[in-house]
Amino acid sequence: MKKTILSIGLMLCVAVGAMAQPETTTPNPVNPNAPKFKFDSELVDYGTIEHNANGDREFKFTNTGKEPLIISNAVGSCGCTTPQWPKEPIAPGKSGVIKVHYATDRVGHFEKQVTLTSNADTPSKVIRIQGTVKPDPTPAPEGTTAPAPVEQKH
Repeated sequence: MKKTILSIGLMLCVAVGAMAQPETTTPNPVNPNAPKFKFDSELVDYGTIEHNANGDREFKFTNTGKEPLIISNAVGSCGCTTPQWPKEPIAPGKSGVIKVHYATDRVGHFEKQVTLTSNADTPSKVIRIQGTVKPDPTPAPEGTTAPAPVEQKH
């Protein structure tokens, strides 16, 4: 009886081990003709800008692959960053623009990302924006007046 149970247990171990072997085929072979992004720059630096300044900027890119590039989605890392992308395919050798709007009503330093989803050799691509939005000048308290400018004699 012990030999029978031992034999069955050994067969189960062999069967489970055989099923756990990894596949040797590659599920997604690399396409050597795939479209490719080549950005002029993957970072747009707004620098230091005024509060409520124009928050529109552009990322220029070229498809350096051999097939048309199709961008299926673009998502900002927060609601303050809104991307627009070309909906039509970008032919090999042709250029396109990703437009990004940052809500400049938010004061302070910012670093945001836009994630692009496409049929490129790298299906998910991240581009970035950064900068600093200055606060509005502090108004003089109510009931006071700003001091008159001092006249300098030459």
